[in-house]
Parts: sequence; C-alpha cells; structure tokens
Amino acid sequence: MAQEQLRAPEPINLSDEEIASLSDAQFKTLVIRILTELVDFSHKLEKHMEAKLIEMNGNTKETNSKGKEIGTQIDGVDQKEEKNDQTEKNEETRIQKNEESLRNLQDIFKRSNIQIIGVPEGEESRVETLFEQIIKENFPILAEEIDFQEIQEGQRVPKKLDPRRNTPRHIIIALAKIKMKERILEAARAKGTVTYKGVPIRLSADFSKETLQARRGWKEVFQVMKTKDLQPRLLYPAKLSFRMEGQIKCFLDKTKFKEFIITKPLLYEMLKGLT
Repeated sequence: MAQEQLRAPEPINLSDEEIASLSDAQFKTLVIRILTELVDFSHKLEKHMEAKLIEMNGNTKETNSKGKEIGTQIDGVDQKEEKNDQTEKNEETRIQKNEESLRNLQDIFKRSNIQIIGVPEGEESRVETLFEQIIKENFPILAEEIDFQEIQEGQRVPKKLDPRRNTPRHIIIALAKIKMKERILEAARAKGTVTYKGVPIRLSADFSKETLQARRGWKEVFQVMKTKDLQPRLLYPAKLSFRMEGQIKCFLDKTKFKEFIITKPLLYEMLKGLT
C-alpha cells in the first residue's frame, strides 16, 4: 500500500497589516487552526519516520543477502537516505516558518498591551481601575488624554493564583491604540521610577515567550554598545539597532550579526565572547 504523502502545513499568507485587522474572534480561530495543524503534522511526521526506518532496515537486510549486488544496493540505500534527509530538512524549514508565523501572530495580538510588574496581590477589585490609578499617579498630564473606558481587557496572568509564588503575578492591560501604549512606555522610561501608592513598580511591553527570550539575548551586547556610545536601541519586537560609521545598522538575526562584526575588527574585539 502506498504511503500517504507527508506535507507540512502551509505557511500563513497574510501580511502583518491583514493580521492586525482581524477581530479577536477571527484571530483566535486562526491561532487554533495553526496549532491543530502543527500538532497533527507532528504526529504524522513521527509515524512517517518510523515507517521510513523500518523500510531502510529492510533494504539493508535485503542488500546483505545478495552478495554481488551489495554495492549497488548500498548506493540505492544511500540515495534514499540522502533524499529522506533532504525531505526532512524541507519539512523542518516549513515547521520553523510556521512557528515563526505563530510567534508573529502572538506578538501582533499583544502589540497594544502594557505589562505591569510588581503590584501586590489583592490590591485591586478591577485591574482596569488600578491601571487608571497608576497613570494618574505617575503621568497626570498624559492621564487627561486617555479614555480609560476604551481599555479592552485587564487581567492578572496567569489567571489562577499560585500560593507558592514568591512574586506577584503580572497584570496585562490591553489598550485600544498602539500609539497610546508607546507614549505611556516612553513616559515611563523618561520618568525612571514608576510607583503605585509610593511603591516602585515596572511598566513594559507584552511579548510572546519566544520574543522575550530573543530580546534578552541582546542584553549583554546592548550594554557594551551603550558604554561605547554606539546608541543601541532594541526595536519591536526583538531587533537590535545601533549607529556605526555614520549609519544605522539593524539586526534581527544573531547569525547575520556575527557575520557583520567579523568584518569590523574593533567591533569584533569589543563584543568577543558575547555573540
């Protein structure tokens, strides 16, 4: 019986603008569909690899039983293995693209969110009201421009309280406009210390787990560049930007960044061991 052809899920053919224009219901439906396809494909891939392994073992045994034909048969097995390796690489590439698309979807969905870190548990009946108090306490002028009735959602994450946690859960506030989120975060950076009832807290953008790890990966490079007056910036979602030789350079991929600094001896010596 012929084996079912294995095909990885098709990549998402939507631009960032098209994705950003989706309603919450449409976005959630799209994410669920992608996750379902990835899980289904992973199961099929596992079965496919098991079948290929059995087939290759069978070919090897048949080859060993044919004496003079052994060289030809081994060449055939090698060709099959090479073809299988290429197929696996293609499938891995498509899986990686799907995972990147899913991460991009998550980041786009979170792009208007503000994350509040450090507010003690039990301090609010509604987190939307708490957010309003924080803005008025720290940015009274900006508070006059915000319509707090437009806040789409506010919640502690994760939703369930874990008594074993030593730190309070973060609060996520979903704003209606990305520009307002950016203005609030810019004001927070300029102020330096943001407080809630006099206690220091922190405001930050909300990212997917993978993007947050990528941003942390630039941390040491960023700090060194800052001391060398290279004017580094971490652009959304995890792109390193800096000024060098009168030009602004931007890198999202660390591999390409490494290839670049190798061509710049002074920069390479400065960042040696950090990339």
